[in-house]
Amino acid sequence: MAIYRLLENSALGLGPKEVNCIIEAYEQALHTLCVKDRDDPLTEMIAKTIIKIAQTGVHDPAQISALAIEQLGVR
Repeated sequence: MAIYRLLENSALGLGPKEVNCIIEAYEQALHTLCVKDRDDPLTEMIAKTIIKIAQTGVHDPAQISALAIEQLGVR
């Protein structure tokens, strides 16, 4: 799964609370977009966008998810 691999290989220095927030936002985005195939290249794009948004200081998973979907222009 893209988000776990990206978080594992990053040096972001995120705590458990931040990681959980990012994972929840990622899962929400996949659910909203009806992405079931975790090998779909879209999952990595979503994961990278969610991490980027979380780094700006947004901490609400629903807001991160919505912003990621909006930035990617997918529905």
